Formats: sequence, structure tokens, C-alpha cells
Amino acid sequence: MPHVKPSRKLRREIGLFLLLFYGLGNILGAGIYVLIGDIVKISGYYAPVSFLIACIVVLFTALSYAELSARFPQSAGEALYIWEGFGSRWLSRVVGLTIALGGMLSTATIVTGFYDYFSLFFTLPKEIVIFVILTLLVLIAVWGIKESVTIAAILTFVEIFGLLMVIYVGVEHTSHFPDVSQIVPPVDAGVINAILLGAFLAFYAFLGFEDIVNIAEEVKTPAKTMPRAILLALVVATLLYVGVAFVIILVIPPDEMHQSSALLAQVYEKATGEKATILSMIGMLAVINGALVQIIMASRIFYGMAANGWLFRFLAKVNPVTHTPIAATIMTGIVIFLLTLWLPLLTLAQYTSFLTFLIFTVVNGALIRIKLQKRGRNNIKNDIKMVPLWIPVIAIVLNLIMLTVQIMDIVK
Repeated sequence: MPHVKPSRKLRREIGLFLLLFYGLGNILGAGIYVLIGDIVKISGYYAPVSFLIACIVVLFTALSYAELSARFPQSAGEALYIWEGFGSRWLSRVVGLTIALGGMLSTATIVTGFYDYFSLFFTLPKEIVIFVILTLLVLIAVWGIKESVTIAAILTFVEIFGLLMVIYVGVEHTSHFPDVSQIVPPVDAGVINAILLGAFLAFYAFLGFEDIVNIAEEVKTPAKTMPRAILLALVVATLLYVGVAFVIILVIPPDEMHQSSALLAQVYEKATGEKATILSMIGMLAVINGALVQIIMASRIFYGMAANGWLFRFLAKVNPVTHTPIAATIMTGIVIFLLTLWLPLLTLAQYTSFLTFLIFTVVNGALIRIKLQKRGRNNIKNDIKMVPLWIPVIAIVLNLIMLTVQIMDIVK
């Protein structure tokens, strides 16, 4: 495999704490402030069960990512894993570019969503507002990995504070308590179907853990830190989701759940009697955080792929002052801006989520091949064994089920 030696190396400055909050910022994202309400509307009192099922489905792939990130702690994570497992240069390029495109599509969508909030207060051209926001985010990402991830971690803390605030006011002002029979699902086809439909939607609320691997070259002691951050992020996100879902079903009766498009705000307003202004502001910050994390992720994919000779060499250059890949970061910002001009992106986003399941399947397959061969193509940390062979096998089965469900939905 041709390898382009970067002019300078990225600097390892990220510890477990910052990496955990970076990952949580990507998992929680802006969508959870709306998505969690949709899940509760589908599953009702059994929404916490839907989140637990989704977590179990995600867990198997997360365990595979944990081992792969420990074996191969380099940028362009998934693209590298595919190379190590299958030795296919073109497949590595396709996977890497697909993940980068998915992140940039997501950023373009949520930045446009930010403008929708912004336009309620100020009247400025959409293109100018989005250009300024993206320029600021690119400058933050260029500033330095420790600095940009620290900002992302602070914004993530604010996101978590918003969810904890909903849990606190909800528990303090509950209108009713469901009995055990209402929380534990019965063996009923209709109930089970509702739970599974909710779990399918909840699966998307956990996506983002996989992006942690793309900054592996900037993480201290990555063989230990990466797996811990991935699994801890998944655990914390699950506890937050289950807690918020439980509070929603405590505060809002089932017959009122379909009357609001923003259940988190409804919980806050019903519990406190005040407008959910703070929650709305936190949601706007969550949008900014999601965009920043995705810009960092996509730029590191471009850098890692270029360093391995799969993209233009100039993208592998690291600035001697900031120790960041400035060219890769600027290119990421430019592509995102162009994508915002092509909105709406709903259809593209749906196909990107479909490709995510496909990539998860291929990555798990790569781990199986590496385990069976007892080595990667470059013998990088191939002695690390964290999970048994049946973990990626089950992950592939679960991802194929999710793919099948989504294909059926697209066909309909």
C-alpha cells in the first residue's frame, strides 16, 4: 500500500475526558431534542424499552469498533479497517468518502436548521449567515485539536445539562405514575411491534460513536483510551435517553403525546409553567456542536486517506503551528457550504443512513477476517484481542436486519 508520509504528525493531546465528551456531542447531537419525542410517540410507555433494545443492537458494532480502534489507532478509521481486513484500496476509498460525505451532509442539514432559528430574530440572507457560521467553525477546527475538542466538550456539557434539566423538573412535577404493568411490556404483537418500531428510530439516536475513531492519531494512549471512550459514551447516552423517556411518560399522559411536535419543551413547560426558552437556546448550541464535531471528523478522514495515498497529497499536510490538517479542514468547509446550496437534502440523508448500516456490516466483516487471519495487512497492534469472534458475527446479523427494514421502508 502506498503511504504518503505527512510533512508533520498530528499531536496527541486528547485524553479520555475530552474524547468522551467529543463522542457524546456527536451521539447526542441536535436531533435528539426532537427525535426523542418521536420515539415516545411511537412506543408510548415502553419508550425506555425501545432505547434499551436500540442500545443492545448498537453495542455489538460498538464493541467491534472498540477493538479495531485499539488495533489500528490512526485517522480515517473505517477506511483503514477495510484495508487491513480486505486489502481493497478502492473499497477503502469508497467507505472513507461515504463516511465523510455523510458527515458533511449532516452538517449542511443542521447548519441550515440553525438558520431557520436565526431567521426568527434577524433578517439576513441565508447564504451569508451560513457562510459566516461555517467560517467560524472551520477556524475553530483549524485552531488546534485540543482547543476545538475542548469547545465541543463544553457545548456537549450544555447539551447534557439541558437533558438533565428536563429530567429534574419532570421528576419534581409528575402528574401521574404508571404502574408496573404499564412499564413492563406484555406479550402482545401490537405492543412488541410498537417497541421495535421505536427501537429502529432510537437506533439513529446512538449513531456518532463511530466517528470517535477518526481522531485516533490525536488521542493519548489510544489503545486504551479509544475503547473506553466508545463504550462509556454509549453507556452515558443510554442512561440519558432512558431517563428522559421515562420522565416524558411520567409528565405527559399518552393521549397528549401526539398533540405536540416538541415533547421536551412540553415537559418543561408543563412542569414549570414557564416557556422553554432556555431549552430552545440549548438546542441551538447543540446544532453548532454537531456541526463542529462533523467538520473535525470529515477533515481527519481526508487527512488519513491522503496519508495512506488514497487522496490528494496536499490533504495530508499538517500545519507546524496548529498541528492540524488545515487544507483538509478548509476543503471540508467548502464542500459543506456547497451542499447547503443544494438543499433540501432529506432524500440524500436517508440514503446516507442506509449506507451507514452497510458500512457497519463491512467493518464488522473486516474484523472477522483480521481475527481469522490473526493479523492485519500491516501488522499494526494485531495482538490486541478485546472481543470474541461471535461479537462481529452477531453485529452483522443485526445490521442486516436493520438494512432489510430500511429497504422495505424505501420500497414503500
